[in-house]
Amino acid sequence: MGIKNRLILMSFLQFFVWGAWLITVANYWFGTKQWEGTQFGQVFATMGIASIFMPILTGIIADRWVNAEKLYGVLHFLYACALFTLTRVEDPSTFIYVMLVAMCFYMPTIALHNSIAYTALKNNPGSDVVKDFPPIRVWGTVGFIAAMWMTNLTGSKASEFQFYIAGGFAILLGVYAFTLPKCPPQNTKANATLIETLGLEAFKLFGTYKIALFFIFSMFLGGALQLTNAYGDVFLDEFRIFPKYAESFVVKYSTIIMSISQISETLFILAIPYFLKRFGIKQVMLISMLAWVLRFGLFAYGDPVNGLWMIILSCIVYGMAFDFFNVSGSLFVETTTSPKIRSSAQGIFMMMTNGFGAWAGSTIAGWVIATYYTETFTNLNELAVHLDTDVDNSHLLDFIKERGAGLTSNGMLSNPIMLREWHDIWLAFAGYALVVAVAFAILFKHKHAPNAVAEVKH
Repeated sequence: MGIKNRLILMSFLQFFVWGAWLITVANYWFGTKQWEGTQFGQVFATMGIASIFMPILTGIIADRWVNAEKLYGVLHFLYACALFTLTRVEDPSTFIYVMLVAMCFYMPTIALHNSIAYTALKNNPGSDVVKDFPPIRVWGTVGFIAAMWMTNLTGSKASEFQFYIAGGFAILLGVYAFTLPKCPPQNTKANATLIETLGLEAFKLFGTYKIALFFIFSMFLGGALQLTNAYGDVFLDEFRIFPKYAESFVVKYSTIIMSISQISETLFILAIPYFLKRFGIKQVMLISMLAWVLRFGLFAYGDPVNGLWMIILSCIVYGMAFDFFNVSGSLFVETTTSPKIRSSAQGIFMMMTNGFGAWAGSTIAGWVIATYYTETFTNLNELAVHLDTDVDNSHLLDFIKERGAGLTSNGMLSNPIMLREWHDIWLAFAGYALVVAVAFAILFKHKHAPNAVAEVKH
């Protein structure tokens, strides 16, 4: 098998073992376990917490002491063990702690995946990292889509089996990792300074205004990414509460609808080399930010019937929003840093996006939604009006029973029912993305140099 095909398989499995549960865990949390919403934000915050220190730590280890492909394999074995443990957890607090352990093992593998691919391509005669990496990375998106479809079509999107799917394939990837091209440490300098010995050289990048600002805005966009991962599928699934949408295709196959986002990724990833060379990193990142505004805005006004086109278009726009930020950002780091600290630099990029950005985005969003965008209903009439149906509608009455509530003789609910106001939630997210985009356009100064983008230093 040629080197590119070997990297394609690695990329496919890398994102398969994430996609099997990432989009559907909200259905497991809210639907099957019926745990409350405030803590749910902490599930996605675990990715942020883990990404604050684990990618940079493993990057340092890979730069100085251990082959990247071996470290990559071991981390996937440990990730699988944590996922299997999740299936036996019966309370939300423990679930969050175990998820944090799982994320400590998984999140650094994203940066290591990039480093392994870049190293293998640069050591392969005739390969061009900027041109060859996106077509390889696109198979990661295909893997993510395949996992989502498997989870949905096997009836696992609200069950613990989604974690078994992810864990089983993570073990497979762990074994495969030990067959990948060797990626030995590059920063093995003798008589190193204390900073070099500890592997902290990459943090000097924060002393460069342009790169430091790039990392800061990466953090803000990392928050936007976690918002759509955390709430996208459950947003579509909750249309089932409305009787007029309950039997729609969108409700039955919400995960498959969401997979349109990943299908869109496959197209936009392949367009990245052209856009980078033609417009430069600043314009590509700005396009990504504006795409996030459109992504959230379309969700705000979409519905499974008359507004289905908005939901589908939002999913298509996601490909641009995600790829132009995530993949282009990774390539930007690769083209502007020294070979000796590239694994560490990729770790910092992960730390800012999936670390501080994801943690802040998930934590703040969970609190804001629960505090300001969750409506409480205490009587049948108000609930029926909100759901646009009659008080004697059988679907409405079944929903009330599902939520563990009953009806009193005067039409009051025995227990209050809380519903999220998705229209206002998505508009708030769109406003956030717009503010970030405007600030980036004003503050980030970067002159586009096509030749600098086309050449990656060895």
